[in-house]
Amino acid sequence: MSEATQSRRMNIYGTVKVGERGQVVIPSKAREDLNIKPGDLLLVFAARRRGGIGMVKADAMKEFATRILKGIETEAHE
Repeated sequence: MSEATQSRRMNIYGTVKVGERGQVVIPSKAREDLNIKPGDLLLVFAARRRGGIGMVKADAMKEFATRILKGIETEAHE
């Protein structure tokens, strides 16, 4: 699949094969679209019951969590 298949909430970039050491290669189009560079830290998470796995850039997750905590803190002071 050369172009990402798009839906409202996600892109499908094709398939990857898990290597002998458990490694996968993130498709180049996904790396480009998500600005993933060598050395970037990714958070890996899973939905065990659904058999799913996902990754998000750790700095993006940290920013998201910080925004949530600031929102909670703001509400607590009101």
